[in-house]
Amino acid sequence: MPREALLTRTFVELADSLVADFDVVDLLTLLTSRCVEVLGVASAGLMLVGIDGNLRVMASSSEGMRVLELFELQAHQGPCFDCYQTGQAVSVDLSTARRRWPRFTPEAEAAGFRSVHALPMRLRGNVIGALNLFHQDPAEMAEMDVEAAQALADVATIAILQHRAAIEAQVLNEQLHLALNGRIVIEQAKGIVAERRHLNMEEAFYALRNHARNHRLMLVDVANGVIDGSFDLRELDSPAPERAS
Repeated sequence: MPREALLTRTFVELADSLVADFDVVDLLTLLTSRCVEVLGVASAGLMLVGIDGNLRVMASSSEGMRVLELFELQAHQGPCFDCYQTGQAVSVDLSTARRRWPRFTPEAEAAGFRSVHALPMRLRGNVIGALNLFHQDPAEMAEMDVEAAQALADVATIAILQHRAAIEAQVLNEQLHLALNGRIVIEQAKGIVAERRHLNMEEAFYALRNHARNHRLMLVDVANGVIDGSFDLRELDSPAPERAS
């Protein structure tokens, strides 16, 4: 397939993930393999930052590339780290990089690479990782190829951030649903406590709440126990509201 056609097809495949559920690892593997096919680089790898703030290898165009990127993580130095930390593209002839990356550079050269370009996975200042492109010659990438690679990385970044937002929204909706259901259970338990302990609704609520806090229980669990009869109402703590000292 001609280069332009393959590049167009890649953009379409990446963009398709914006409107459909997708496998993130599969998407990023597609990105690295197409960078090799379309841009003529020797190998490509991609790292994303995890929730702990540390970079993780997410995709590689070859097993050798994966091993090198794992070494980069272990050494805590290399193009991906610099690119992620600065949010700027990195372009380096490895023959001049031994002082910059004393541990990483010999490993990259031993793997047959002579230069590297790292491009940020970035959207409006939010950097989530970096795309590494390794070459077997020291020549700089053509500006057109750099722009194409960055465009591919940008589309993938948008897809990943949208995917994360959808997951966060789903979690938020589930939490809200649980909270609303829990509130219904608590209201039912309040009514039972108020009736059987001869309390008003406010006193019944504080009795449930104080017992849950004093015994390190979830309020909704105490309420469920009241409703299903597994909790002895005589064990409820004082219904008096807590007051600031």
